[in-house]
Amino acid sequence: MTPLQKRRNSTMRQGKRRASIRLKLPTLVECPNCHKPTRSHSACHYCGFYKGLKVTR
Repeated sequence: MTPLQKRRNSTMRQGKRRASIRLKLPTLVECPNCHKPTRSHSACHYCGFYKGLKVTR
């Protein structure tokens, strides 16, 4: 059996808990080859380069 709470959580406490559960925007950096925004630590979706090398997808 799962444990049951003894008291109801207030809406303020509920809001504090839910405030940390949110979507975050991905960190974008400029591609050194084509200068378009791409996600960091991944190959560019436009030109396919990663750390100066062509990567096949």
